[in-house]
Parts: sequence; C-alpha cells; structure tokens
Amino acid sequence: MKADHFEQQKLLTLAAEDVALTQLAHRKRTLPEVAAVEAAAESERGFAEAEVRAETEVRDLDREQKRLEADVETVRQRAARDQGRIDSGAATAKEITSLQSELQSLSRRQSDLEDQVLELMERRETADATLVAAQEGRASAAADRERAEQLRDDALADIADATARHEAARAEVAAGVSEQLLALYDRIRAQTGTTGAAVLKARQCQGCRIELNGRELAAVRNADPHEVVRCENCGRILVRTAESGL
Repeated sequence: MKADHFEQQKLLTLAAEDVALTQLAHRKRTLPEVAAVEAAAESERGFAEAEVRAETEVRDLDREQKRLEADVETVRQRAARDQGRIDSGAATAKEITSLQSELQSLSRRQSDLEDQVLELMERRETADATLVAAQEGRASAAADRERAEQLRDDALADIADATARHEAARAEVAAGVSEQLLALYDRIRAQTGTTGAAVLKARQCQGCRIELNGRELAAVRNADPHEVVRCENCGRILVRTAESGL
C-alpha cells in the first residue's frame, strides 16, 4: 500500500490525539475522586446503621424504664394503702402484723426496683452518648461524601471537556488522511488498543520501543518514501522522519 509521505506524517498527530484520548479514558476509569465518594458513602452507611442501633437501644431502655417506674409506683401505692390501714386503727393486731410484714417486703421490692431504674438511667446515658456520636459521625460522613461528589463531578467535567477537544482535533486531522490509509490506521489501532502508527526514531519503533534489526532496517531504508511500511514487532505503521536513522 502506498500513501503520500507527507500524509503519513499526519498519522503521528493522529496518534498523539489517540494517546491523549486513551489516557483520558484511563483517568476516567481510575479517578481517585470516585473511590473517595465510595469510601465516604460506605462510612456514612456505617454511621447510619450505628445510629439505628443506638436509637433502638434508647427506645428499648425507655420502655423498660417506664415499666420499672410503673412497678415502683404500684409498690408505693400498695405500701401507702397498707400504712393507711394500720394508721386507721381499724385493723386487728393480727392484720397489723401481716401488714407490717408486707410493708417490709414492699420496701425491699421498691428498693430493688429503684436500683434497677438507676442502672437503666446510667445505661440510657451511655446509649444517648453513642447515639449522638453516631449522628455526628453520619453528618460528618455525609458532608465528606458531598465534597467528594463535587470533586468527582468537577474532575469528570474536566475529562469530558478535554475529551471533546481531543476528539475534535482528531476528527480534523483524520479529515486530511485518505480513506484507505485511515482505515488501515484504525484497524491497527483497534488491535494495539492505543495507536495505529508510530515514528521510527534512531532505528527504534516508538510504539513498541524495539530497535529494528539489520534486515528490517534495510527493508525500511530501501522502501519507496511513499510506501506504507509497518513494524514487524507491533504491526504499527512506521512513519519515517529525518530522525529515523536510516
């Protein structure tokens, strides 16, 4: 295949644009800002789960405290009735003895219940502190996530702008390359995953960085300037310049 020597030179500009586009695509896939968003979101989910657990514990402790306080009130009322019966003078000596025994039992029961209430209050204080910490942690993580999302969006916007510029520049260069040569370039580019052409510099293909051996070099040296030659190692179109070392 033959193509004008100067037209082949345009492939180097085309390759430069393709390299830039490949780098931009790689950057988009590996943006640290994306990982930062995911990390912040994971942290936020962890704090949210901790908040739910803390809220559940607080509600459970509240219910238990109310139940115990109701039991305390029931014991107090029973003790007040017993004491009132004794104070009324209407009870017999046997009833008074029974009532006094019951009052002692009620007093112990009330003391036990009040100790349990105090213990629950201490646990509630700890649970409240845990809940506040979870709420503050979730709010902080949410703020981190929002900042990370903004940085990610800014980075993606920059990549999109740069991609649009390089795609426009590539299209402009491609418009000046013959259809047959461009088709060959694009086919090779698809195979290599990067570019379809590379400059031959100091007898070395700058695509695969391998120096041409004597036979390969002789073939390139003897080829017509308009002949499209390719690297035998990577398959790219070899663009010859004054720096090729021929």
